[in-house]
Amino acid sequence: MDKTTSKKQNPSEFLRKIIGNPVVVKLNSGVDYRGVLACLDGYMNIALEQTEEYVNGQLKNKYGDTFIRGNNVLYISTSSKR
Repeated sequence: MDKTTSKKQNPSEFLRKIIGNPVVVKLNSGVDYRGVLACLDGYMNIALEQTEEYVNGQLKNKYGDTFIRGNNVLYISTSSKR
């Protein structure tokens, strides 16, 4: 079990610990963005590096840096595929 999931923690602790790690960001539209979490703010605005966009599970685009507005985010999870 990985350190980020081995004990209970509040969401801000979790987010602080995963900065610099691969994540999956799922949007309300159903689109997934996978990349390295560069930073985020209190509004859940997210900056990703080495970003890949997946629509219906299929890779659609690759981007360098990506900014995602927080009100579009359904969830953020750690990714083991990178």
